[in-house]
Amino acid sequence: MRVAFVGLGIMGHAMATNLVKAGHEVTVWNRTPGKLVEGAGVAPSPAAAAQGAEVVWLCVSDTDAVESVIFGADGAEASLTEGMIIADSSTISPSATVKFAERVGTRGVTWVDAPMTGSKIGARDGTLVFIVGGSEATVDRLKPLFAAMGKKIFRMGDTGKGQATKLAMNLQIALIFEGFAEALTLATKLGVDPQQLLSLIEATMVRSGVVDYKGPFILQRDFTPNFPLRLMHKDIRLTLEAAKEARVKLPALETVEEIYEMASEEGNRDLDYAATLMLLEKWAGVQVKGKAA
Repeated sequence: MRVAFVGLGIMGHAMATNLVKAGHEVTVWNRTPGKLVEGAGVAPSPAAAAQGAEVVWLCVSDTDAVESVIFGADGAEASLTEGMIIADSSTISPSATVKFAERVGTRGVTWVDAPMTGSKIGARDGTLVFIVGGSEATVDRLKPLFAAMGKKIFRMGDTGKGQATKLAMNLQIALIFEGFAEALTLATKLGVDPQQLLSLIEATMVRSGVVDYKGPFILQRDFTPNFPLRLMHKDIRLTLEAAKEARVKLPALETVEEIYEMASEEGNRDLDYAATLMLLEKWAGVQVKGKAA
């Protein structure tokens, strides 16, 4: 398929690379010039990238960025034609997604929200899990592209439902990790070996995918961004905004958002979101680490 891929960040670059490897005809654009994908064409603007494409695939930072690359100056909207699909793998506002879809729908263009989970390793290995909102027929048309970048597709309903589900997923990730980080901090302060605590967690019902994934990084003191704290913070704020729109109270997430705000003020916004642990460590006067670290 002919694909315009917009956004070559931590996830997008690997995703576009896998589309090229699968034999698709890819043209890329990135806000910061100089990022290239071997085998892909390079466009000077989103509008140029979308020229003649069947699918415009987005993977940018936030709602404003999506609006800009589609509807802003030199945005892809100028090149949209009837029958095209916009697939958005950014994590953005569900209500904004519906509005964007309605706007391009007047031109005969279909919008699919396709945020994903799997972190940068999943993007690199083509094992992402896509959380999709859109018509069944449109999602079926995109299956060759999903197959090149991921291992599973979960269609959650019509347009906007993928984004709503992604926020619900990230809400759980943020809360689960924060509980894990607090437990590690308290145990370390009380003299418990964090490596032994992790082994215990792995053998009990407390075990989770979040802990399995993040535990080894923490024990090695490796806060290299798999999912930057600033982006998780953005998603937490999106979730709280969506909850406010729906008149839903999320008291635990409101508290965790304050932790992210303070962790950002500490200068950790570009580290992995696991770096919220460092704030708890600072308050407790301890450092969580394994023997190897």
